[in-house]
Amino acid sequence: MIQSITSNLIVESIEKCLPFWVERLGFEQTVSVPEGDKIGFVILKRGEVELMLQSRASLAKDIEPLDGESFRQFLYVGVADLAPIRKALEGWPHVVPERTTFYGAREIIVKDPAGNTVVFSMHA
Repeated sequence: MIQSITSNLIVESIEKCLPFWVERLGFEQTVSVPEGDKIGFVILKRGEVELMLQSRASLAKDIEPLDGESFRQFLYVGVADLAPIRKALEGWPHVVPERTTFYGAREIIVKDPAGNTVVFSMHA
């Protein structure tokens, strides 16, 4: 029935978000759709992981009833090792200091340039 679920983050500016996802976290831009003189939509991949970013302007044209809606997401990203994430996010502000949760996971929590919360979690 359901084959996959992929997050589509709605952002003001894809151009402002690409350095976070591509340069810091190693995603590759596989699809890019222009919206006027800016980017309206992208698909990013890293291995088997896929993420979409869509600009508010693109969404407003694509699905008009959603124009003006508020969008923020909370992504929970499972990782095998936090060390490469920690290195990639050096100098990036954290929501809280790196922590161990009550359920035993070690986590790094940040916000992307669009204000979406991203939790990188490693289970022991």
